[in-house]
Amino acid sequence: MGRVNAESAMKTIRWTFFAASVALLAACASAPKPDLASKAPIRHVFVIVLENEPFEVTFHENSIAPYLAHELPRQGALLTNYYAIGHLSLDNYIAMISGQAPNKATQDDCKTYVDFVRTRPGLDENGQASGEGCVYPPDVKTLPDQLEAAGFTWKGYMEDMGLDPAREAHTCAHPPLSAKDITNKATPRDQYGAKHNPFVYFHSIIDDQARCDAHVVNLDALEGDLANIATTPNYAFITPNLCHDGHDAPCKNGEPGGLISADKFLREWEPKILAAPAFKRDGLLVVTFDEGTANDACCGEQPLPGGPPPGRFGPGGGRTGAVLFSPWIKPGTVSTQEYNHYSLLRSIEDLFGLAHLGYAAAPQLRGFGEDVYTAK
Repeated sequence: MGRVNAESAMKTIRWTFFAASVALLAACASAPKPDLASKAPIRHVFVIVLENEPFEVTFHENSIAPYLAHELPRQGALLTNYYAIGHLSLDNYIAMISGQAPNKATQDDCKTYVDFVRTRPGLDENGQASGEGCVYPPDVKTLPDQLEAAGFTWKGYMEDMGLDPAREAHTCAHPPLSAKDITNKATPRDQYGAKHNPFVYFHSIIDDQARCDAHVVNLDALEGDLANIATTPNYAFITPNLCHDGHDAPCKNGEPGGLISADKFLREWEPKILAAPAFKRDGLLVVTFDEGTANDACCGEQPLPGGPPPGRFGPGGGRTGAVLFSPWIKPGTVSTQEYNHYSLLRSIEDLFGLAHLGYAAAPQLRGFGEDVYTAK
């Protein structure tokens, strides 16, 4: 009788093990697969954002920015179907670091620096804060918040910030709450624009003054930081001034502006970044534009529930294109896959193993994949 019980027990153990194995395999098969970007061993990401140009102008064979239009695609990957998510500027910058959709205030570049006012508490099922305004509440998190929590480093490098101390601070520069943003327009001495600095629109960042001062700095700090891997942040967001990003033309200081000045900026900074030890070891550089001139969109982009169409008069911010560089990108790569600013956020989150914020978590969205990471 003891032998029968032992055999029965063994059969039970085998069956339990078999059932558990089947369940585990089924779970693995049904689990969402990470984007290919998560497999690229990239640990230093640099983003340069330029202004207000559609793909068909910027990358035209007769472009007035030949370095951007011709030389850079030969060095990296050209994304021909990369889209902005809205108009004007600020809503695009905010989307790149938080996944939050445009509201009426951010669409207008927040000419008055006011707090975001909620129409309902918390975040909705898509991670969106419902309401209107400029400076998001502390519970609306950003990519920098995620990175720090995971042990990574970040900095925003803002050209001209603080050149005129009477106009704005040298670090973490933004207007006082409820005040007019006097940086919306350049001066001959100072061409910093807060509307192109997404970090100062989140209480999760600006409420800790010391932290914000340490992480949101003048562009002058970048060259020194690039000198060593230890001083290069894992995530670097680079904003040229209102002239060198192509926004103004002509510029207040007499430069031509537009694509001519943007091209000159890239000729100076792109080689410095690609020569940096951190980039050579495990880097990715992304060069794109905040918005185009049309209102088309991609990737199933959705508006803020109860909010305006992201493109003001259409679903999106138009096709801008983007150029990417990395040791894991074969020079001369061309991708026709559709991406947008939410895709960029999602791709960076994947690289660092982070959850997807806001509309970066949209199920129909994808991060950069094998069409981009083409080097073997």
